[in-house]
Amino acid sequence: MGQRLNGPSCELPGTDGVADEDSRLAAIVRSSHDAIAGLTLDGVVTTWNAAAEHLFGYPAAEMIGQHAGRLWAPEQRAEEEEVIARLRRGERVESRRVQRLRRDGTCVEVVTTSSPITDPTGAVVGVAMICRELGERVRLEELAQRQQLENRLQQAQRLESLGHLAGGVAHDFNNLLAVIVNYAAFVSEELETAATADPDRWHSVARDMQQIQRATERGISLTHQLLAFARREVVRPRVLSLNAVIADVKELLNRSIGEHVQLATELTRGLWPVKADPGQLEQVLVNLAVNARDAMPGGGALTIRTDNMVVGKESGVPAGRYVRMQVEDTGAGMPREVIARAFEPFFTTKAKGEGTGLGLATVYGIVRQSGGDVLIASEPGVGTTFTVLLPATDEGPVDVDAPVVGDAPSGGGETVLVVEDEPAIREVAERILRRHGYDVLMAGSPLDALELAGRHEGEIHLLITDVVMPRMLGKDVAERLRALRPGVRVLYITGYAPPILASNGTLEPGAALLEKPFSESGLLEAVRRVLDAA
Repeated sequence: MGQRLNGPSCELPGTDGVADEDSRLAAIVRSSHDAIAGLTLDGVVTTWNAAAEHLFGYPAAEMIGQHAGRLWAPEQRAEEEEVIARLRRGERVESRRVQRLRRDGTCVEVVTTSSPITDPTGAVVGVAMICRELGERVRLEELAQRQQLENRLQQAQRLESLGHLAGGVAHDFNNLLAVIVNYAAFVSEELETAATADPDRWHSVARDMQQIQRATERGISLTHQLLAFARREVVRPRVLSLNAVIADVKELLNRSIGEHVQLATELTRGLWPVKADPGQLEQVLVNLAVNARDAMPGGGALTIRTDNMVVGKESGVPAGRYVRMQVEDTGAGMPREVIARAFEPFFTTKAKGEGTGLGLATVYGIVRQSGGDVLIASEPGVGTTFTVLLPATDEGPVDVDAPVVGDAPSGGGETVLVVEDEPAIREVAERILRRHGYDVLMAGSPLDALELAGRHEGEIHLLITDVVMPRMLGKDVAERLRALRPGVRVLYITGYAPPILASNGTLEPGAALLEKPFSESGLLEAVRRVLDAA
C-alpha cells in the first residue's frame, strides 16, 4: 500500500520518493507531540507514532493492522464513517472536537484534523489523522467562562428580585407622596396668605412648610430612582444618536465632576441609532460620571467612548447589533466583592450619610429596560470601566414637539369621571379638578365607575383611571366605558408603568399617562392636553 518509514510505528501509505525525504518524514512523525495515525481508505491503521501510544495507551504493534474504530465511542460511529467517506473523496476535515476511547476504557476529549493522502497522480491512497488532547488549560478556561456566565445569571436574578421589591415599595410610596405634595401645596397657599396679613405669626410656619415641600421633592427623586432600577418607570423612547446625547450633556458632566477631573470623549462617526429615552440616557451618563468623580478625589481622567459592536450568541444579551459606550476612569478601582454588589440598590461604600446607593442601581435599571446590558471591569489602584450596550435600531427618527410651558389651564365645565381605589388620591384629584372648573364624578372601584357612568344622564368628557386596581384593570374600565360612551377620552394615572399597560414600561402609541406623584399643575395640564387633543 505504501512505503515503510524507519520502523513499524512509522509506516505511512503514500507515494514513492527519495530516501532522505522518507527519513525526514519519519523523523517528523516520530518526534511530534501530537498523536499521528496513518489509515488505509478502509480505516485500518498503518502508522502509529509515540504520541499516539502515550495518548491512547495502545502500543504501535497492537494498533497497526487494526481498524481505527476501536477508538470510536459507539454513539460517534456513524459520524466517523461519514468522515472516512469524505476523506476518500479528497476532502479535508478540520478541527473536530470528539471523544476517543483509551485502551483502559476511559474517554479522552481530543481535537482531530484528518487529511487525505494522495499519490503523484492525485488519487487518494490513504488518510492521515492528527489528534491533540483538549488540554487542562482549555477545560479550565471553559469552566471559568461557564462560571462567569452562571455568576452573571445569579446576579441578574438577585437584582430582578430586588427590583420587584423596590418597584412595589416605590409604587406604594408614590401614592403617599402624591397626597403629601398636594396637601402641602394647599396648606402652603393658605400660609402665604396668612403670612402676608400677619408675618410675625405665620412667616416662620410658612418657612417650615417649605422645608416639608423640599423633603417631599427629595422623596419623589428617590422613588424615581427606585422605579428606574426596577424597570417600572414610565419611559418615552425615541430614535436618537448616543453621540448627540453625550454632546448635549457634556457641559453638565464637566460641572458635575469638577475641574480636578479631565473629561475626554472619543465618539465613533457613523454610530448606529438607538431607541431610548434621552432623559434616561442623560441620567445614566451623569450617574456614571459622578461615580467616577467620587473614585478620583485627588483628580484624574474620565473618558467616554462610543462604537458599534456586533454581539454573538455567547454573550449575556441577545445576538445582534449594539451601540457600545465605555465610561473609563483612572480612579481607585473596585475589588471583586464590591463589583458583585455594585448594582444593588442602597449598597454603597461611602460613609454613612454621603450616598444613597441608588446611582449605579438606576444605571442598571435604565439600561436593562432599554434592552441592553451594563458590565463592570475594574482593578483596585488602576481604575474602572463601565461598558453599556444598547441595541441598535433600524427605525428612523421622529420629530418631537417641544412642550409648551405656561400657567396651569382651567376647565370649562367638562365632566370628569375619576376612578381611583386609594381614597386620599381620589380626594386630592377631586379637590384640584373642582377648584379649576370641572364637574367631577368620583368612584372608588371599576365596578362603581361603570355603574355611575350608566346612571349619569349628562355627557362624560374624560375618564381618569388608575392603571392597576382590584378586580379590573384601568384599560378594561376604559374599554367598557367607551362601549357605553364612544366619545369619552382617557387619561391613565399610575406610580409606574407595568407590563399590564405596555411591555417593559413603555407607553403604547396614543395612551395618555400621568405619573404619580402628580402636582396640581401636572394634573391640570394632562387633563387639558387630553381633552384638547384632535
